This record gives sequence, C-alpha cells and structure tokens, in this order.
Amino acid sequence: MTSPLKNDRFLRALRHEPVDRTPVWLMRQAGRYLPEYRATRKAAGSFLGMAKNPDIACEVTLQPLRRFDLDAAILFSDILTIPDAMGLGLYFVEGEGPKFERTVRSAADAERLGVPDMETELRYVMDAVRVIRRELGGSVPLIGFSGSPWTLACYMVEGGGSKDFARIKAMALNDPATLHRLLAVNTDAVIAYLAAQRAAGAQALQVFDTWGGVLSPAMYREFSLPYLQRIAHELERGDGAQRTPLILFGKGNAAYLSELADSGAEGVGVDWLVELGEAARRTQGKVALQGNLDPATLYGSADAIRHEVRRALDSYRDGNDGSREGHVFNLGHGMSPDMNPDHVAVLVDEVHGYSAR
Repeated sequence: MTSPLKNDRFLRALRHEPVDRTPVWLMRQAGRYLPEYRATRKAAGSFLGMAKNPDIACEVTLQPLRRFDLDAAILFSDILTIPDAMGLGLYFVEGEGPKFERTVRSAADAERLGVPDMETELRYVMDAVRVIRRELGGSVPLIGFSGSPWTLACYMVEGGGSKDFARIKAMALNDPATLHRLLAVNTDAVIAYLAAQRAAGAQALQVFDTWGGVLSPAMYREFSLPYLQRIAHELERGDGAQRTPLILFGKGNAAYLSELADSGAEGVGVDWLVELGEAARRTQGKVALQGNLDPATLYGSADAIRHEVRRALDSYRDGNDGSREGHVFNLGHGMSPDMNPDHVAVLVDEVHGYSAR
C-alpha cells in the first residue's frame, strides 16, 4: 500500500508542487455515458447491485482509466450510502433518482440517528476501496468521497431529490435546532466515513456539497459552511508529503471561496459560474483549485472543447500570477449519460497537451 505512485500529478498539484502538466479527472467519469458501464449495470441488475459489490465497484471505477489518460480514479459509490446505513432505506426509481423509505422530519426522527459502524454497515465501501487500490497497482491515486452534511440532509428530509427544497428550508426556518442536530450527526458520520476510506487506502478525499448553492448566504453560513469547516478541522489526514488531501466541492460556492480557502482543506472545487482566474484571486494561493469546465462543453465540437479547455487553463494561470501550479482540471459538475466518450478523450488530451510545461 505504500509503493510509490507511477503518476502522482494529482497529489502534487494539490500540494502546490510543480507538475509536468495539469492533472485531470472528471466527476462522474465512471458512468452511463460509457457503453461498458451500461453493460455492467445491466448484468448487475441495479445501481445499488453494483455499488454494494466490491468487485463490480472496482470494475466500474477502472473503466474510464482504460479509455482515457486520467490522473486519478474515484471510488464508484454513491453519496447516500451514509443515510442508507443509518436505516433510512435507500432505493432508486428509474428516471427519478434516489429515494428514501423513511425521512427525517421531526426532532424524534433526528434523535434516532447515529453514526454507522464503518466496517459493518459500510464494509462494502471499504472493501471496494481495498480492492480498487490493489487493482490500480500504483498507477494513479484513488479518491474517496462523501456527500456534505447539508447535501445529505436535503435528501434525508425531502425523501429524495427536490426542485425547491421546501421541506428542509421550512425546517431551517421553523425548527433550526432539529436541523442542527441532523447536521451534527451527519458531520460525525462523514468524518468517520472519510477516515475509514483513508484507512482502507483512499489517497485523497472529496466532499460533495451539491446543494449548498440553493441556500441564501445567511443560511449557507449557518447550515453548510460550519459543518464543512468542522470536517476540514477534525478529519485526521496525516502530515507532510504523506498527508491525505481533502477537497471541498460545491455547486454555487463562488461567493464563499475565501471562507472555504480558510477552512483547512487542501483543495476547493468550483463550478463553472466563476472564472478560474477570479477564483484563484479570491483564494490567494491558500488552497489548490479544482475545476471548472461547464459539463455542457462536452456537447460541443472537438474544436470547441479544445478552445474552452485552453480558456479555463489560461484563466487559472492569469489569476495565479502566471503559474499553472495548484490546479486540478475538472468539470464544474458531473457528466451526463448522453455525452460522447470521444469528446471526453479530446478534453483529456487537450488538458495534458496544452498545459505541458
């Protein structure tokens, strides 16, 4: 587990160390846009059937690395494994996404929740991390991840996805104590979950605050940001070159970049609604930045994709005193199922080719 990595660009970039070219990985790089993924899912019978089988989760994790020259692998799993392990009963409805059999709507509901045992209720995740690390053979680093406390709470209160988040915002307004109780137990669970993934072999960690951007600034600073800060402060990650970097990603987080840069995390992921140069100026070199191409760029032509990749790379450099260091190229959110794998290859190749030192 301690053998040197053949490609450590991703980890070096997160440490602001020089790299020969900007590293790139993509959110949802293992997914339905790949025909081999669709075949694996059909054979497994369901999304959860894949995610809860460590060998299948490993196969899906490795699929994009066989196609593209990516600089990191990310564990194939789901952000909702924690509330599922808390007993809320995760299931998926075709075309509608994740749902929960039980929701958290009252103080009594929140009080019943506890931190799951990571090597029993969530052992399948840790086993997947172990299998993937073995099969990667030191080729690239493995990223583990979790949903943020707020984003998990959104699904737990709403019972699934939502267009307006009416139930959880009503709870924030009418019963903030219950929401803070829910967020506190979620934070404890996220810290334990990420620590267990690190112990199992994850070499970097990312928190997805997918729904942080639906909050007003005042609500974000009460119900999301403090819990992200707690994770960054309390999650043990080691020291020096052996430290496991933590990336905080959020959709709609541009207004809070300076606060996220002060959180203690090593990296901040940004969506496409802020120029990378502006994000670099706001964060002042305190963190590495990850992002931030609009995923819809992958619907463009090869020339359009190359143009937008170059623009993002140049923007980061312009905001970072002319340096490309401290940047991990990524999308501003995940890929969609109808995207063309050939376009992904163009993106990855252009990132490496244009950024080559």
